[in-house]
Order: sequence, then C-alpha cells, then structure tokens
Amino acid sequence: MDWLTLPDVAEQLQVPVTRVRQMVRERTLLARREDGVLRIPAEFIQDGAVVKGLTGLLTLLADAGFDDDETLEWLFREDPSLPGTPVRALNENRGKEVKRRAQALAF
Repeated sequence: MDWLTLPDVAEQLQVPVTRVRQMVRERTLLARREDGVLRIPAEFIQDGAVVKGLTGLLTLLADAGFDDDETLEWLFREDPSLPGTPVRALNENRGKEVKRRAQALAF
C-alpha cells in the first residue's frame, strides 16, 4: 500500500492542508499515523478527487462497529468475490458491489 502525507493529498486535491485535516476529522478520508506523521492511502485519491463512494463506505463501516485499523484492513484485503480488494473496486467504479459487501458485514 502506498501512503501520502497530508501535504501530498492537499496538493493532489488542490486544497489547503487544513482542509485535508478537516476531511480526516470528518471521516471523508481515513489516515494512519506512522512515525509521527499522518498518512493517507494513495488509493483514496484518484484524478484529483477523493474516490467516489469512499466517504459513504467509511461511514457504513464505522456504523458496523469497525475502527480505523479494521476499516483499512478490510478495504485492502483481497476479496475473491469482487475480485481484488474493495478499494481497487472503488477505483474501478464498482462501488455498489463494495457497498453490498460492507452492508452484509453490518448484519
């Protein structure tokens, strides 16, 4: 998994770093602190925007009781039924398939 720092994400989204921090607080994006630096998975950003469907999916997984680490693990775990990972499916505009699988986890 490739990681981007908040300034890298801000540059790609063409917004101030403070806006990226706000997006993390609001769970529009998910970040992990490594070596004291907040980092965001590079796969969450595509063509200068947050990947379509990611924000809703993060909310759905949080409502299902997933913490940030569990959410990241689920998003990047291979799923033969997709095929590939949920985050890859989001990047390929297959968000409905991913959302269905996430909803099944909630029950």
